[in-house]
Amino acid sequence: MSAFEPVIGLEIHAQLLTASKIFCGCSTAFGAPPNTHVCPVCLGFPGALPVLNRMAVELGVRAALALGCRINQHSIFARKNYFYPDLPKGYQISQYEQPLASAGLIDLETAAGARRIGITRVHLEEDAGKSLHEGFADSDRKTYVDYNRSGTPLIEIVTEPDLRSAADAAEFFTRLRATLVWLGVNDGNMEEGSLRCDANVSIRKAGAATLGTKAEVKNLNSFRFLQKALEYEIDRQIDVLQAGGRIVQETRLWDSAAGVTVSMRSKEEAHDYRYFPEPDLPPVVVTEPGVAAIRAAMPELPDARRRRFAAAFGLSEYDAAQLTQSRTTAEFFERTLAAGAPPKAASNWIMGELARALKARGRDLSDPPVAPERLAGLIALIDTGKISGAIAKDVFEKMLETGRSADAIVAAEGLTQIDDEREIAALVARVIGDNADAVAQYRGGRAATFGFLVGQAMKAAGGKANPKRVNELLRRALDAGSA
Repeated sequence: MSAFEPVIGLEIHAQLLTASKIFCGCSTAFGAPPNTHVCPVCLGFPGALPVLNRMAVELGVRAALALGCRINQHSIFARKNYFYPDLPKGYQISQYEQPLASAGLIDLETAAGARRIGITRVHLEEDAGKSLHEGFADSDRKTYVDYNRSGTPLIEIVTEPDLRSAADAAEFFTRLRATLVWLGVNDGNMEEGSLRCDANVSIRKAGAATLGTKAEVKNLNSFRFLQKALEYEIDRQIDVLQAGGRIVQETRLWDSAAGVTVSMRSKEEAHDYRYFPEPDLPPVVVTEPGVAAIRAAMPELPDARRRRFAAAFGLSEYDAAQLTQSRTTAEFFERTLAAGAPPKAASNWIMGELARALKARGRDLSDPPVAPERLAGLIALIDTGKISGAIAKDVFEKMLETGRSADAIVAAEGLTQIDDEREIAALVARVIGDNADAVAQYRGGRAATFGFLVGQAMKAAGGKANPKRVNELLRRALDAGSA
């Protein structure tokens, strides 16, 4: 492997979160009965004219800005001609020579250090329908076509061949998905096919400038499949070259069950899609004021917010990265801070107890079981010493079950922490008197016994004593007896 270098570029198709299709008013909702979200336009009936969905353009511009692209003031739709059962018109309306946006750049942290990944283009197009296959033998094989997806708006994001490992490609795809979901451009649901990735991969001698012959691996719908498919394909191409063979330019598919890529069709000669400008659609004009308005309405991007969380709130890079994995988590964290919670405590509770509660209930922070203000109230009780950390976890569970505030639960159940020195000193005296053997062991040099005695004191206090005060007073009493 060290003698060769992989060269990888990605083509990512992302369905846009519009309510209707790109050129007609049909719904884009997933899961409807086959061929119910269709009309003469998306079925390609003769004489049916497309009308561009303005929201699709705005979402495309939003994504392109996040990828550092130049927005082209004029872009042209074209007809990409090919014949397949799920393409009812016999052509796909896409963009080719004049895309919506181009020349972007993304900085990616890799195992080998920072790497800049160029974005060649971001263009708009319509999705095809979906072929559904049934049966395996030729005699009983049937294919059905569902056109509900036909005409759903897409952006295609094409990178430069700047990625150098399967792991880097998977990391880039992961970050891109997070950004598109953060912006409200795409729902990130790869199982439903709303985000798909094709990978172009070749190998060359390490340090060489010329590119090798590439293979395209189609329709990868998970980060893991992308990485596994590329790892296999890189090894396959190296084996071919080391055996004296020649890499064939082709399209391949990933067989996840077998863990291999398999040849789908040869691409030794470029397919002639006979692109020509779409005669039924005028050029797309995106003005500078229009771009400025979209930019002004965009939320702070994940990387910028991660850096701000680390700098402004003193969080570790890990904590800041975890809190900015989703926009809802980042906003919940900031609302918790606005309600008065310290940053580190809020971070710990959100990534710890709250995350576990969400997972157990199958929910996320778009519908939180505890409001940020309520969580801040619980943290305040810990910070002021009214309850201990252990009691706080019990209170939190009751908050989830009842919807009541932490203050109300603590008051109703008498859970306020015991902090009075005389009361704790009395507890400590009783524990020392009741556990003479353990006390003797501690005073004889067996320091581990101290933890047992602390536990006995906390048990006697019903878990409500201030643990710090218990430790201080117990150690003082034991050491005084030793003297």
